[in-house]
Amino acid sequence: MAAGSGGDAVVIIKKYANRRLYDTESSSYITLERLAEMVRQKREFKVVDAKTGEDITHSVLTQIIMDEESRGKTMLPVNFLRQLIGMYGGQMQSLVPEYLEASLEAFQRNQNQFRDALAGAFTGGPFAEMARRNMELFQSAAGGAAAKSAPAAEAQGDDEIARLKTELAALQAKVDKLAK
Repeated sequence: MAAGSGGDAVVIIKKYANRRLYDTESSSYITLERLAEMVRQKREFKVVDAKTGEDITHSVLTQIIMDEESRGKTMLPVNFLRQLIGMYGGQMQSLVPEYLEASLEAFQRNQNQFRDALAGAFTGGPFAEMARRNMELFQSAAGGAAAKSAPAAEAQGDDEIARLKTELAALQAKVDKLAK
């Protein structure tokens, strides 16, 4: 059997005539919701018709999408669905699955890169430093505002604003570079 995510073997799910799904790994009946959870966990599985042994994974995954969409968790716009249906039987039908798969993989890569960039920026990068400095400014303004003269505080605030603008421009350049 092929290996799944993390070295796990592909789980065989048997679908019986009564529409029940049987997980051969856990030796128990499961629901479509559990299969959806397995997909999100990147667990590899194959659904087979218990009587014929036919691979029916595609139709079961399609059923999961239909169930999600019918619960109000719509992700597929009506115009997209119309265009997709219009491509069935057309000359481009054989190219569409590969194109959609490549597009979603690229989307996920970009999403992961953006998430990683933001996580790094807020945990130890320039955003964290800006937040620390802003908190210091706030504390000094709240606690020591009476002790400082107004012109000195204003000059320090102007300097800090100019410095923050420079840092923000540098961060924007980094974000723009990541987006490319």
